[in-house]
Amino acid sequence: MSSTNGTRPVRVTVNGTVHEATVEPRTTLSELLRSQLGLTGTHVGCEHGVCGVCTVLIDGKAVRSCLTLAVQVDGSEILTVEGLAAADGTLHPLQEAFSAEHGLQCGFCTPGFLMAVYALLTEKPDAGEDEIREVLGGQLCRCTGYQSILRSVMRAAAQFRESKLEWVR
Repeated sequence: MSSTNGTRPVRVTVNGTVHEATVEPRTTLSELLRSQLGLTGTHVGCEHGVCGVCTVLIDGKAVRSCLTLAVQVDGSEILTVEGLAAADGTLHPLQEAFSAEHGLQCGFCTPGFLMAVYALLTEKPDAGEDEIREVLGGQLCRCTGYQSILRSVMRAAAQFRESKLEWVR
């Protein structure tokens, strides 16, 4: 339903919390997350869906939040990088692996990598190096040569498979 000024109400569950907002039809999901909900962990880079830094999960699927309109996700469940860590601040095993393997430099692209890889490994914990490389290829990092990022993901995947760590948040 549209209001008289052209805005529309949306209701989304982000990182387990229900949020209601009023947005213009052209408001992107990244704008909603960052500007209205204060979740600035989702970064915005190219605003054309190329770089992947704005990747979030919508109903379990990795998507570019800069290309998704907020009105499209009404009623959806969204997971952002802020939702990976536990409520007490304990890092997710994937975040721990990125730290241990130095899978970041400036950190701008890191939330997008984390979310894209989280989606892959949640759906397919036994993903091999080729599948992981394919997902990493959809994310742009200007600082690294991707080797430390690949090592980070391989480490997290191995830990998950071996010990059945708490993965899904």
